[in-house]
Parts: sequence; structure tokens; C-alpha cells
Amino acid sequence: MREAVARLRDGRWLLAAIALAVLAGAVAIAGRIAAGQAAGELRDGALAALPLAAGTLTGEIEKQRLVPLVLARDDAVRDALRRAGKVEETALDAKLKAIAGDALASAIYVIDTAGIAISASNAGQPDSFVGIDYNFRHYFTDAMAKGAASQYGLGTISGKPGLYLAGRVDDAGKPLGVAVLKVELGGVEANWRASGFRVFVTDERGVVLATSQPDWRFHALAPLSAADAAAAHAQLQLDAAFEPLPIRRGAGDGLATIEEAGKSRRFVEVVQDLPGAVPGWRLWLLTPADAALTAAANTARLTTLLGLLLTGLLAYVLTRRRRTSRLRQEALARMNIELESRVSTRTAELTRSNTALAGEIAERENAEAKVRRLRDDLAQANRLSILGQIAAGVAHEINQPVAAIRTYAENAGRFLDAGKTEPASGNLTSIVSMTERIGAITSTLRSFARRPGVAASPLPVREAIEGALSLLSGRIRDSGVTIVKPHGTASPLVMASRIRLEQILVNLLQNALDAMKDRPDPRIEIDLAERDDRVLISVRDNGPGLGPEAAGNLFMPFQTTKEKGLGLGLVISQEIAQELGGTLRLDPDTAGGASFTIDLRRIE
Repeated sequence: MREAVARLRDGRWLLAAIALAVLAGAVAIAGRIAAGQAAGELRDGALAALPLAAGTLTGEIEKQRLVPLVLARDDAVRDALRRAGKVEETALDAKLKAIAGDALASAIYVIDTAGIAISASNAGQPDSFVGIDYNFRHYFTDAMAKGAASQYGLGTISGKPGLYLAGRVDDAGKPLGVAVLKVELGGVEANWRASGFRVFVTDERGVVLATSQPDWRFHALAPLSAADAAAAHAQLQLDAAFEPLPIRRGAGDGLATIEEAGKSRRFVEVVQDLPGAVPGWRLWLLTPADAALTAAANTARLTTLLGLLLTGLLAYVLTRRRRTSRLRQEALARMNIELESRVSTRTAELTRSNTALAGEIAERENAEAKVRRLRDDLAQANRLSILGQIAAGVAHEINQPVAAIRTYAENAGRFLDAGKTEPASGNLTSIVSMTERIGAITSTLRSFARRPGVAASPLPVREAIEGALSLLSGRIRDSGVTIVKPHGTASPLVMASRIRLEQILVNLLQNALDAMKDRPDPRIEIDLAERDDRVLISVRDNGPGLGPEAAGNLFMPFQTTKEKGLGLGLVISQEIAQELGGTLRLDPDTAGGASFTIDLRRIE
């Protein structure tokens, strides 16, 4: 007997150990999957930010690249090179200084065929380039040979790094010299630092040049060979060790680890070639990943753990209920056998047993009734929660027609005081229309809560635009905002409900009016365009625009930048657009203000 009990106990411990191992494995797997998904989302964000970081650099370089090419065709530059070394070029120095100031270039100078600088934008200053021999510079020799060249390196006089852009000056096919512009990329690097990402550029040998992390400059992606190190020294004109960056890349997880101050930090790394800037350059962008990966993994682990624990608890309860039921059935069977053997002599006991059994049945029925009432209470609580959300949406959405009703009512009172009954009657008629619109809005929000089918019909888009502007005409007039309507008279048809499309447009116009409060020269542009089978309605303002954090949470419920906003307008508008078979999105890369576009399917 003791051996059987011991075997049973050992079996239970084994099952418990197996269950714990399965639980730990499931939690770990869930954490890894969630971390992988979070890393993928971070990578998508980094890939979206990569063109902007690259455009900041290439735009600066392309803007400056034109200057030496234009100077190569300048008659004053050609005349100075023809008489190189014979006359002091004071006038050309002043001209180069003015051009350097306008182009925000570090320096501009002209070199003759011997490699001597004959004129410079910093002439007359202690660090003047005039008279310096640049025959050793690659950009000089390459430009003389090929017509144009570029080189990144340290300045021989300033000691500051920069990109040298050179263009050969010709006279009837004969080389006269080279015009050179040096651009320091400090502004580009500051822009990268402000973005929150770690961004750097490497040359064809993997040496870091421009970077948002100054202490990484002139490090290398990997140890350089002796030949590459010698070539890098010659090109950059500096004596550096080209130490490897403190970056360790994972095996297949797409993450890079940076060791700093004794701590390891994980980043999502993306890269893009920059052939349009300088051949061989590559742009690297690293997004901090520790917080997002840890949060996602912990959330997934906790959710998985709770799910497995609840499943285990449910299994335990069901097992106990089966065991209790089995024991009860066995007890009843024994009772029936005993009652059958004593039926003739123990009728009274059988009666008492039947009475006790009836009481147990009644108690069980009462327990089941309590369970049903509890389930009904939970369902009622759920309905009340949904009704609370709908009520919040109704309070937000009917604010617009209520404001219009107030305006119409005030105007009607003034007309009546002035004895003008006909305009007052018109305003009262408009109030009736607004009350009907309130009913339509509450019906729309009820449909939004139940997600029913959309009752849509062919609708000219301009009718919805005019309707939304009419609804907000009073506020637009009082705010002094200039409204620019779509050009032309074409009004494409879309399959939509006019009230719902007007509701989206009113939300966008209201947000634009709020954003431009106290702004000089406020302006809202409404654009209407057709692309293939799509109709695009854009609402653009010249307000302060949206920050990255506000833009990221724009379509989240109850997220708002307004002091008294509920954060439901854009959420409801996006849902309506989706129900109409389209989308509502925030347009990226807006030069100033904010721009939203409604994308709907066009019908013939």
C-alpha cells in the first residue's frame, strides 16, 4: 500500500514538473515571438525614416554641387586663371565670399593648373587658402582628369572635416584650373541627432564620415586591411587608427547591439546606398529597440502565463466537478442497493432520503438560477460600457449642429426684434433641419456601435464639400480663415452617404480651424483629385502641424491634443471612411501645417 502511494505521489510530481516545463517553454516562446513582431514594427518605422535621413544629406550635397560647376563657366574665374600669379584677385575673392555666404558653404576657392590656390572666399584672413598648394588633393587631380570630383577629408588649415566638391574650369577645351567648394555637414548631423535615431555614413571602405554620433567619426565597420587603411589615410588626409565601431550584430535576428559605458543596448539597423550623393557612400540608421522589445516580450509572456493559468484552473475545476459527480453517483448507487434490500422494513428511512434528495435538487436549481442571473448582470454591464462610449461620441459629434442651432436662433431673435419675419422664418427652418441632422448623427453613431451595412448611393463629391462648408460657415467667417475650394467645376461621383461624408469633412475642418487659432494669415485648402478609379479629397491647413508623438497616436481613441477634446473625432471619421470602402490618412512630409486625405472609390 505504501509503495502504491509513493508511486502515485512520484507520478504527481512528475506531472507537475512536466506542466511547469511546458508553461515555461510557452511563456518563453511567446516572448520571443512578440519581440520579433516588435522588431519588425521598429524596422518598418526605421525604413520609413531612412529616405528622410538620406534626403537631408543628398539634398544638401546636390544644392552645393552646382556651385563649382557654375563657377567653372564664370568669365571672372577664367580671367583670373589666365593671369594666375600675376595679379592679386581681390574682386574675385569678394565674389567668392559672397557666394559662400549665400550658399552656406564653408569655403570656396580657385586653384590653377599647378595646384596653387589663387583666390578664396577667406582671402585676407589668418586661415586664408590663397597661395596654398593643393596638388596633393585627390579632388584636384581627379577634377583635372575627369572634369568633376568629390572628396571627404580634414581641412589642411582648419582641421575640420568636410566634403570637397570640385569642377574643372576649361577655356576652349584647355584646362585652366579647378573651382572647389567645401561643405561641412554639421547641420545635417544636427538634424539627424534631433530625429532621435543614430545615423551615420560610411565610404566604400566602411569608414564612418558624417555621423550623428561625433565620437564614431573615422571609426570603421570592421577592422581595415593594411592596404585599405593606407588608402583611407591618403584620401582623408588624417592619421587615424580607424578603430571598429562598438556594434555587434546578432545572428539572424536583424538587431545590432552597441556597447556603451559598460551597458549593452539593442538597435534595429537599416542601410541604404547613396549613389546620388557620393559613389560608394552608404547611410546607416539605428533605431533604439530595448524598450519596445522588452515591453512587447513582457506583455506577451504575462498574457500567455495568465491564459495558461486560467486554462489550468478551468481544467482543475472541471476535473473536480467530474470527480464530485462520480462520487455522488457511486453514493446513490450504494444507497439504492441498501434501500432495495430494506425496502419492506425501512420505508420511513427511504422517505427521509427522498426528502433530502429533493432538497439537494432544489439547492442545485437555486445555484443554477444564481449563475444565470450573474451572467445576465455581466451582459448588462457590457452593454452599459458600450452605451457609455456611444454617449461620449454623441456628445462630441452633435456639438457641431448644436453650435449651428445656437447661431441660427440668435440671428432669428435679431430678425424678430427688427421686424424681419421672413429671414427669421428661414432661420427657424434651418434650426428644424439641424435637429433632423442631430437625429441623423445619433442614428449614424448607433450604426457605428452596431457596425451595420452602409446605406450609400452615388454622390457628387462637391455637394458634400459644400454641405460641410455651409455647416461651418459661421465659424469660418468669425475666425477669419481663408478657404480655398477645389479648382474647376468637375464633381466626380462616389458611392457614399452624404451625411457620413459631410461628417468626416466637418471633423477635418473643425480640427484645422482649432489648429490655426491665433495664427497669422490662416488658410485652409480643399483639394479634389482623381487617380485611376480613386477620388482623393484633401484638407490642408497652414497651422503648426503635428509632432511625431501626436501623429503616431492620431487614430487612437481618446488621444487628443486639445484641452477640451475627447479624442473621438478622427477615430469615428476613419471608421466611417472604411465603411464607405475608403481610407482616411494623415499625409506625410507636409511642409507646414497638417494635411488629411480621404480616399474613396470613384464610380462612373
